[in-house]
Amino acid sequence: MNNILEVKNLTKVFTKNKTNFVAVDKISFTLKEGEILGILGPNGAGKTTTIQMLLGVLHPTSGQILYFGKDFTQYREEILEKVNFSSAYTNLPWNLTVRENLQYLSYLYTLSNRQQRIKRIIDLFRIEPLLNQPIEELSAGQLSRVNIAKAFLNFPKILLLDEPTASLDPEVAKYIRDFLLHEQEKFRTSIILTSHNMAEVEEVCDRVIFINYGKIVADDTPENLARSLQVCHINFLIRDGLKRMQEYAIKKKLNHNLDGRYITVDIKEKEIGHFLLDIAKKGIIFDEISIAKPTLEDYFLEKVYRPL
Repeated sequence: MNNILEVKNLTKVFTKNKTNFVAVDKISFTLKEGEILGILGPNGAGKTTTIQMLLGVLHPTSGQILYFGKDFTQYREEILEKVNFSSAYTNLPWNLTVRENLQYLSYLYTLSNRQQRIKRIIDLFRIEPLLNQPIEELSAGQLSRVNIAKAFLNFPKILLLDEPTASLDPEVAKYIRDFLLHEQEKFRTSIILTSHNMAEVEEVCDRVIFINYGKIVADDTPENLARSLQVCHINFLIRDGLKRMQEYAIKKKLNHNLDGRYITVDIKEKEIGHFLLDIAKKGIIFDEISIAKPTLEDYFLEKVYRPL
């Protein structure tokens, strides 16, 4: 697959009261045609600033952005014809109806069959019942749907999504995820998304970059990032020996959590066999056991709260 977006040493420095703050610090990454790339990181890590530079809302302090092999600063208007954006936190003109917003926003792009395209978007995102409602009357979930709908007005080759399913109920969120995967498969749409829903990222993203303190600290598949922790969660329902189990976990300095007679212990996968033998020798009897391998959420928490 060809790189449809290249970011090279992108940097953004803000100055306030003669003090410099580096929000994004020389990050470099690529996006391939048809790829879904997740950008993860804690609040204030630089995710939104990066997206804003990719859209041209903010000018980089230094670095280069190339879309379709062309420099963004030189070909901005041409490039933005093929790019679109949606955020659950972006406000549309509140005094206009949903229909009026879609109509006016469509004129930002060169569309050959404008009305047909708008009708198609209305049908795809199930927003016909909302068309005559002013934006200010929409719920958070309805506004998210309209924001995502307007992002597809121009058949984008690259789509930038900031928390695309925030505020959506589970059924609609699943519909949106399935739709994004369909667009990727059928039209080779390339997507960059930020999300705090780690399960969602694992489901839809081919690759993830993790940003912390303005720097990229990881770039890999969700599976490989989760696997890198090598720590599993073992959950037991203890019939006899709950106190001994706690004492053992404390002695071995194992992270654990108690909920009634259930206890969850974190341990490296390669040590599970030895651990089970040890607790058997201590006469600890359990009725249930489940073993969960590390997830992307575990990786996120490890990087944010227990950085290496």
